[in-house]
Amino acid sequence: MAALDGMKVLDMTQYEAGTSCTQALAWLGADVVKIEAPEYGDPGRGVGRTENKDYSAYFCAWNSNKRSIALDLSTDKGHDLFMQLVPKFDVFVENYGPGVVEKLNIGYENLSNVNPGLIHARIKGFGTTGPYADYRCMDMIAQAAAGAFSITGEPDGPPMMPGSTTGDAGTGVQMAMAILAAYVQKQRTGAGQQIEISMQEAMTYYVRTRTFIASAWGTQAAPRSGNAGGLPPVNIYPCKPFGPNDYIYLMPVTQDHLDGLFAAMDRGDLLIDARFETVQGRYQNGAALYEEVRNWTGERTKYEAMETIAAAGVPCAACLDTSELHTDKHLRARGFIHQMDLPVHGKVPMLGFAPRLSESKVDMKRPPRLGEHTDKLLVSELGLTDDEITTLRDAGVIGDAKRFA
Repeated sequence: MAALDGMKVLDMTQYEAGTSCTQALAWLGADVVKIEAPEYGDPGRGVGRTENKDYSAYFCAWNSNKRSIALDLSTDKGHDLFMQLVPKFDVFVENYGPGVVEKLNIGYENLSNVNPGLIHARIKGFGTTGPYADYRCMDMIAQAAAGAFSITGEPDGPPMMPGSTTGDAGTGVQMAMAILAAYVQKQRTGAGQQIEISMQEAMTYYVRTRTFIASAWGTQAAPRSGNAGGLPPVNIYPCKPFGPNDYIYLMPVTQDHLDGLFAAMDRGDLLIDARFETVQGRYQNGAALYEEVRNWTGERTKYEAMETIAAAGVPCAACLDTSELHTDKHLRARGFIHQMDLPVHGKVPMLGFAPRLSESKVDMKRPPRLGEHTDKLLVSELGLTDDEITTLRDAGVIGDAKRFA
């Protein structure tokens, strides 16, 4: 049995901060139902437009293992149907912009009136209080506001945009964790509650180390260090054939690591080189030490260098690009790459979910087409007849699941 078997989630999320949260819950076994506008659905469906416009690769990345119902909440009947669904679910999640939920009359007070046990989860860029509460936010805005830009880049350059979308997905997994805590509490008390998370505040969790060790309790800005990770020779090194991602990153942070690195390089002479014998010496002669290591890595591919250095007990990794992730022998050996047959895209590899529970197995299922499960859900959850569903569709209250088939 899946860990979250029996948990039912109403998912009114879009793009990534919310969808990453609900996908994590779905991958743990929750029944997640996306509520989407009939005309266009989750706007993430159209990011990097596909021919069918509702099934972009971006959307597929964050919406596996979900079902979709196309329902127009701006209509009286659509809103009424939604409110009928609420008592049948444990969790409601949304990440709309400021004021949208209030305009739709689906705030915590409205929904808890019909389901006192509901967990009402809200993801907002800057929260619902404070001077920035009404500001619009997206991933990189949250990262900029949380200090991530300020610690990314070269020391003599400007703040730089980080490559990963931690502002969105990093917030989403924190919300998923909070929902699970509220769900456990509900098992004891029977009561629901409201959860709010600010993307800005969530992002500070991922800059916490740099903030605490380099900002002197907030009295100075942590510096940018580029690829140099502190004590030389921690850094990134080029490898043959010297393509844009042919690099290896090394983190020999202890004396044992350093001894292992020099031994792997077959450079016993460096072990007794007076320039590199002490921490102070390695700082003072960091450029020379970098050249010694670079000369060695430059004669090998990043995979050859990684295998040799890792075998010596030194923390290191080839810098895989996003294409190589899908073919990496280690990820494939662990079953992390899933082959999926998707509408529009055909047979493609999809990255999996990192947590592995020994007593809970959930197979990856393809993301839903817009409104794909509308009819079945209205029948199973609300007991509507075929004639009633046809009437709703003719009135534009629900979408046509066959539209994108």
